[in-house]
Amino acid sequence: MTSMGEMRQPRQGHEMIRFDAVTKRFGTKTAVDGLDLTVRAGELFAFLGPNGAGKTTSIKMLCGLLKPTSGQIAIGGYPAGTADARAMIAYVPDQPFLYDKLTGREFLSFVTRMYGMDPDRAAARTEEFVRLFEIEGFLDELCEGYSQGMKQRLVFASALVHEPKVLVVDEPFVGLDPRSARIVKRMFVEQARSGVAVLMSIHLLSIAEDLADRIGIIHKGRLIADGKLSELRQTLSHSGSLEDLFLQLTDGDPATDPEKALETFEEQGPP
Repeated sequence: MTSMGEMRQPRQGHEMIRFDAVTKRFGTKTAVDGLDLTVRAGELFAFLGPNGAGKTTSIKMLCGLLKPTSGQIAIGGYPAGTADARAMIAYVPDQPFLYDKLTGREFLSFVTRMYGMDPDRAAARTEEFVRLFEIEGFLDELCEGYSQGMKQRLVFASALVHEPKVLVVDEPFVGLDPRSARIVKRMFVEQARSGVAVLMSIHLLSIAEDLADRIGIIHKGRLIADGKLSELRQTLSHSGSLEDLFLQLTDGDPATDPEKALETFEEQGPP
């Protein structure tokens, strides 16, 4: 395994995430079907799709939580799930996980020690993200008392403190108040501009339209569109909003309606 200090530093535009013909099946159900996808250093990529389209399954394979049925996934040139790949990536799920009986400060200390960070560097990075996410006021309280927004801010701070080269987030704005959402949006842009490859799975199409450098749309396990919004509009001869374009590509799939999300989950399962 390459140590944190020896980890190769990606150049702006260098390929950091790669899916090669990746397929994932659960019994007779194909959740992801021949996915080819790349995300480069310094790029903010919005990963869109109806509920049950395969977004979360793809993300879990990227993070090494699931193995593909076939195909290959690489992070910075390292196979997904290996120690070198894990050292480069930060993953923020849609439901933040914290240790309830630790304070926020203790949780951040645990994360920096887990990654073997130099104590002085860890302290400086912790202070940086405590300020960025405005969590000073509750840092010494037990995590069990945090609101959803407070938990999400702390999870983002813990994900970024070890200086990952790839940031993967699944529905990052769930439960966030407007101020927290604004902080997180600013963070995404700053991370991408600093050279981090950011892959963001999101249902809020207006945010994807505002923030993303590139957009990918997955439908029924297959990537059906990939490019800048202007490129997608040109290819499809479509001048409307991303929402209109998305509904056109997915045939107005009813699973895009948030009120149908629970029904879709029950029918299709969690991919």
